[in-house]
Amino acid sequence: MGKGGSVLANQSPARVEDAPVNTGAVSWPTAAVASDAVRRMQVKLHRWARKDQSRRFGDLYNLVCDPAFLVDAFERVARNHGSRTSGIDGLTVARVRSTIGVAQFLTGLREELKARTFCPSPVRRVQIPKAGGGVRTLGIPTVADRVVQAVVKAVLEPIFEADFLPCSYGFRPNRRAQDAISEVQHMTTRGYTVVLEADITACFDEIEHTALMGRIRARVSDKRLLSLVKSFLHAGVMTQAGERHETLTGTPQGGILSPLLANIALSVLDEHFDAQWRSEMSTWRRRDSRKRRGEGNWRLVRYADDFVVVVNGQRHHAEALRETVAAILAPLGLRLAPHKTRVVDIDEGFVFLGFLIQRRRKRGTSKHFVYTVPSRAAVQQIKDRVSAATYRATLNQDLDQLLRRLNQMLAGWANYFRHGVSKKTFSAIDSHAWSRIAGWLRRKHRISRRGLRRFCDRGWRFACRGTVFAGASSVQVIRYRYRGAKIATPWEPKTAALIG
Repeated sequence: MGKGGSVLANQSPARVEDAPVNTGAVSWPTAAVASDAVRRMQVKLHRWARKDQSRRFGDLYNLVCDPAFLVDAFERVARNHGSRTSGIDGLTVARVRSTIGVAQFLTGLREELKARTFCPSPVRRVQIPKAGGGVRTLGIPTVADRVVQAVVKAVLEPIFEADFLPCSYGFRPNRRAQDAISEVQHMTTRGYTVVLEADITACFDEIEHTALMGRIRARVSDKRLLSLVKSFLHAGVMTQAGERHETLTGTPQGGILSPLLANIALSVLDEHFDAQWRSEMSTWRRRDSRKRRGEGNWRLVRYADDFVVVVNGQRHHAEALRETVAAILAPLGLRLAPHKTRVVDIDEGFVFLGFLIQRRRKRGTSKHFVYTVPSRAAVQQIKDRVSAATYRATLNQDLDQLLRRLNQMLAGWANYFRHGVSKKTFSAIDSHAWSRIAGWLRRKHRISRRGLRRFCDRGWRFACRGTVFAGASSVQVIRYRYRGAKIATPWEPKTAALIG
């Protein structure tokens, strides 16, 4: 199947709504028609969920079996970079297309779902190094499990997005890390200068299943869908040694559904701080009154399992909130990481989502501002990647290949940090990269420094076969526009109007 094409090459693009859901005959829609049908249904689910905050949704399982949802889910899985990675069955998206056929694959998957015989396979466990040391454990599901998880996510996400609060930014549509950083900068600039910097120990591995399912049941009454979600939680993992282990807690990192489930669980934290804000701190008079009584005010900013509580008050207020947070997380089976949870002043600075956020005096003035700059760990990480790309083992490649690889690597990193005070950092990284390229060329060609001139096109800029070294400085540093609390979901009325 070509990109954007239909699952069946000879299938006419009939509307998905005409395709039967619970009968044997299936009219597989095109990817475009499927996406449109799924979007329309999601708009409805989101609207119903927002209209009635206490509504429990039943009969959602039929959507899981719907051809449009299955086609759209497969397309999303296929577009993901991880489509080239296989689960324990060895199947990738490419092999599904070449050996089974997409239509036959989805037909078999749909029949299993309808018959309720579908059983998730254990995820393949892999370990990747973390930037700050140690390893992160990821679970790689099979392609079939990824497709079903993508369908379940498409059904559940618009419902729970109606409940999620503005203080949460991680793994949510239309939201990004820059929004969380911008919110922290906005609040710390306005007097919230004491910060509880927190991190949860192995959040994705230790979420209590019973507590998580309880929060899902508050919105979903369809037992078939609940059973399917629970089956993914209990699917288990297969280690690299071939040993299978049960998963009694947690949602394995790497699964499409895992971030949504984690947000559902951690939204209990958002709800606590939001309720407290609304009842005690929602107006400036209330906040001023609390300050006169020596009580302080605070706000939560969360990105997945990384979060901070910014406090307008004294250090002891933030210290007390540490115990409050721990008590809220305990029923979920979660604990704060002692070595990553601390109380700091904004003048000391703290690292959040790769940025050092710190109040500093502006050079040449007596004014102080809150700045966001790439953290030392983030800078060292990209320098290490550049060093690895220019190590002796890479001398067999051509210079233009090396330059393209470094340009992509540095541009990708710089695009994330472009909204901070990053210009000098980008220049320092480019200087490091230039030195590494120079050393690489001297080892490869056994030349002196003067001999590097023949690999440069303008001044000392490296170039080869039309490819020039652009580096991180090629990415423009611009100010991020603060979007505030009202960030629309993809299923808001205005967006829905565009769909028709």
